Amino acid sequence: MDSYKYRPEPYRIKMVEPLVIPTRAQREEAIKRAGYNTFLLSSEDVYIDLLTDSGTNAMSDNQWAGLMLGDEAYAGSKNFKHLEEAVRDLYGFKYVVPTHQGRGAENILSKIMIKPGDIVPGNMYFTTTRAHQELAGATFRDVIVDEAHDPDNEHPFKGNVDLNKLQALIDEVGPERIPYVCMAVTVNMAGGQPVSMENLRAVRELTSRYGIKVMFDATRCAENACFIKHREPGYKDKGIREILREMFSYGDGCTMSGKKDGIVNIGGFLAMNDHELYQKATALVVVYEGMPSYGGMAGRDMEGLARGLYEAADYGYLAHRLDQVKYLGDRLIEAGIPVVRPIGGHAVFLNARKFYPHIPQDQFPAQMLAAQIYIESGVRSMERGIVSAGRDEHGNNRHPKLELVRLTIPRRVYTYAHLDVVVDGVKAAWENRNNVKGLRFVYEPPVLRFFTSRFEPIE
Repeated sequence: MDSYKYRPEPYRIKMVEPLVIPTRAQREEAIKRAGYNTFLLSSEDVYIDLLTDSGTNAMSDNQWAGLMLGDEAYAGSKNFKHLEEAVRDLYGFKYVVPTHQGRGAENILSKIMIKPGDIVPGNMYFTTTRAHQELAGATFRDVIVDEAHDPDNEHPFKGNVDLNKLQALIDEVGPERIPYVCMAVTVNMAGGQPVSMENLRAVRELTSRYGIKVMFDATRCAENACFIKHREPGYKDKGIREILREMFSYGDGCTMSGKKDGIVNIGGFLAMNDHELYQKATALVVVYEGMPSYGGMAGRDMEGLARGLYEAADYGYLAHRLDQVKYLGDRLIEAGIPVVRPIGGHAVFLNARKFYPHIPQDQFPAQMLAAQIYIESGVRSMERGIVSAGRDEHGNNRHPKLELVRLTIPRRVYTYAHLDVVVDGVKAAWENRNNVKGLRFVYEPPVLRFFTSRFEPIE
């Protein structure tokens, strides 16, 4: 495999789903109906769907076989036992609470650990995570390294926590107001950027002095482990499972959306080592999700997730996964397109500030760029900028330094040829960039506005 610049697919295709490319006129009409929000496009109006890698993955024959072994008992499903065993084996956590997806785990974690007035530091916010923290009465504080906010910086671990920022926050508010540090591996909003093992170890050492817990957002932890293997000295010859176990040894628990590195279409879990927290979580899961032995998932889905967690820890799969994303990023860089560097693990992020320097951030340049890429090519992407950042407690728009469009690659779904089409679509939008104006809100919901907001062009 070393002779290939980009690793070929480590799988063969057993089943296909026919796709239709809508005409440009159809695409222009569709994006208007959707209020220039790609989340509101109908799937049938999309050719290549790079909206998200969440639940859009292709499961393996082994996973599909597992679905036929679903134990749909209301309590005590054997598939839960398999999921529990997989999490303990791969990640090392003692207790597992299944949820319907990652945000279900975030909700429960926030309710059992946060009290009003708390401060939750993290290595950059994620939309649903911060929303649950705020709804529980906490304030999120970003303690990521400064390099993460610079799309052109080539730091290999831009997901790292800045230890000085974290220490300053502890000194400012006191450790009793910090229920846990939220550690994302990888960091989605920074461009799918990884955290180094050295940094995880240092964060653990710092927080342990104050009795502060570390809770991982483990959604893309296998990709983070592969980056550590590729980029961090001392890990080249270590296996992914060994790296995963060391990563999680520096934390107290995790939330997990199985829809990413679980390679399934639905599911997630909350895992931890503290029995008292586990009991609190099981008391709430029955209210919001389901019994502690299914948590909103069917037995067959738990079986698919248990098997998918193991498949995601396979180096051959992971190395190709990262190569496929890098292929898209490299081709865009070759074309002169401004992207976040280095290329992350699950997506390529376009720098909308450089794409549309003439559009003020309050006129949503990334939102418009996602719409323009769809019009040019039928490729669906998504905004990750001011719209996703939402409003602060005073009702003002938050202005993130990163104004991005995310081209997210589903796992085992598209080929390199599909990504060539994506490149052509982005290039077409780039060539037309000077003729594009901004957007304004037509409808804005109060929470997580990027999902359902509607816009219209500013004439």
